[in-house]
Amino acid sequence: MLEPGDAWLDGITLPRLAEREFAAVYGSPPTRAVRTAELAGLSGAVPDTDLIEWDYGRYEGLTAEQIQELRPGWELWRDGVDAGEDLGHVTVRVDAFLGGVRPLLDEGSVAVVAQGHLSRVLTARWLGLDASAARRFGRPHPGTINTLGYEHQLPVVLGWNVAAGRARSAWTSRSS
Repeated sequence: MLEPGDAWLDGITLPRLAEREFAAVYGSPPTRAVRTAELAGLSGAVPDTDLIEWDYGRYEGLTAEQIQELRPGWELWRDGVDAGEDLGHVTVRVDAFLGGVRPLLDEGSVAVVAQGHLSRVLTARWLGLDASAARRFGRPHPGTINTLGYEHQLPVVLGWNVAAGRARSAWTSRSS
């Protein structure tokens, strides 16, 4: 996260997440995600290599528009990346992470700080969907909170791109 993002997150998100107790906190290993967790009041984030953002190969650093100039009609979820990680590999990593996290949910909520595409794959897999269904979730916006949980024992999305100040209601809305 860049300095302006640090200041925004410090002023908006920090008080909300700092009040919440978590059984565990995880972040993707890049320093940025761990720093974001700290700014959000999530101390002690454990870096987990399964949460590393998708390896975009030769497309790293390019926008979707730039890639489409090289490959007209290109779409990440359908076409993948050139000389990088395929969706199947990302899925294996996310499934391994979720397999380790699900038992912790008996102890309480788990916070995860990760980048956009990986967060979307994680959401699809949480819901039991094929990873390619991640294309159906809107891009997670910086500084917002996405909340996954259960409703009637069924994995659900409780909140998506929720401004930090409004996230509390999603945390407490659990149905049996």
